[in-house]
Amino acid sequence: MKAVQVTGYGDINKLEVVDINIPEPGENEVLIQVKACGINNTEIWMREGAYGTGSKSGWRPEGVQFPRIPGSDITGTVVKTGKQVASSMIGKDVVLFPFTSSGEEGYEHISDDMSFIGSEYDGGYAEYVVWPAHLCFDMPLQSFTESAVFSVSGLTAWHMVEQIQVQPNETVLVTGANGGVGSLNVQIAANVFGAKVIAVVGDLTLEEKLKELGATHVVSYKSKDLAHEIQQINGGPIDSVLDVVGDALFSISLQVLKNGGKFCTSGSAGGQKTELDFRTLYLKHITLYGSVLGTKAEFARMLDAISQGKIKPVIDRTFPLQEAREAQTYFKKAGKLGKIVLIP
Repeated sequence: MKAVQVTGYGDINKLEVVDINIPEPGENEVLIQVKACGINNTEIWMREGAYGTGSKSGWRPEGVQFPRIPGSDITGTVVKTGKQVASSMIGKDVVLFPFTSSGEEGYEHISDDMSFIGSEYDGGYAEYVVWPAHLCFDMPLQSFTESAVFSVSGLTAWHMVEQIQVQPNETVLVTGANGGVGSLNVQIAANVFGAKVIAVVGDLTLEEKLKELGATHVVSYKSKDLAHEIQQINGGPIDSVLDVVGDALFSISLQVLKNGGKFCTSGSAGGQKTELDFRTLYLKHITLYGSVLGTKAEFARMLDAISQGKIKPVIDRTFPLQEAREAQTYFKKAGKLGKIVLIP
C-alpha cells in the first residue's frame, strides 16, 4: 500500500511516500481502507519536535518511534476483521475514535496509558489502517471527506465547550476561529449550546462565513484596541474564552473576562509560553482549563449533533495523499477557513 511516513524530527522533507505491506488486524481489530484523513497541528508539531524530542515527543514515556505514519482524523470502510470481531462489520463505513486508553469511562482521555493514532500507532496517511473494532463509530454524514474533519478537532472543541459548561445566551470569545478547532468551537458553542460567540480572526473577509457558522460578531486580532472593541460589542466583560492561540491573545483574553470568568485552551499556535500576573487570576476569580481530546461519550454526543445538522463540516481544501508535504505546508498558511483533508 501507499503510505506517508515521518522518518524523524525536522521539516517537511521528513515526510516520505513509501510502499509497504498492508497491515493485518489483530484479534479485536479491523482493517480499514482509508477514504479520507484530516490534517491536524498535532502531527505537524510531532514532526517538528514542538512537543519535545526523544522520550518527550509522544503521549507515552517512550516517545514517538520512527518511522511513523501520522494522521488521526480518519474515515474509511472496514474490509477485514480480526478473529474476535463479527464479520458483519465488513463493509461498514466508519470514523475512528482517535486513541486507546484503559482509563475509566469519562476519564479515558487523561489516563497515563492514553495512546494516540498517528503517534503511538500508525495512522491515516495511508491507504489502509488497523484499529480496535470498538473504537470505530458509524459515520455521521454520507461523505467520507466531510466526516473526516471532526475526530480530533471536533472532539477537542466539544470537550472544551463542555468543560467550561457554556450556558444559553452567555458570551464566548473564540480565538483562531477560522481554524479546524476554532471553527468547530464557534458552531458547538453557538448552535448546540446556545451561546453568543465573538469570533477572533486575522482576516475580516471571513466575517460572513463565520456568521454563517454561528458567530454573532467577528473581530480581527489586528485591531488597535481589541480588548476595548470586544467589551464594547458585548456591552461589558465576557463569560468565557475558548482559545487555540496561546501567548498572542492570552493577556487580552484575561482582560476581557468577567469576574468569575473561564479560560480554556487547547493550543498555542501563537506562542507556547506566556507571562501571567497571578493577581489577575485571583482578583478576578478566573478559572483556567487545559484541554485536549475528550471522552467516548462526548465523541458520541458530537457525532449525534453532526448527524442532526447542528455542526457542519468546514473544509478549506483537499490534497491527494502523495502531496502530504504540500498539504502540511499549506496547512500552516494564515487566512484559511476550516480543515485540510488528504485523500488516498
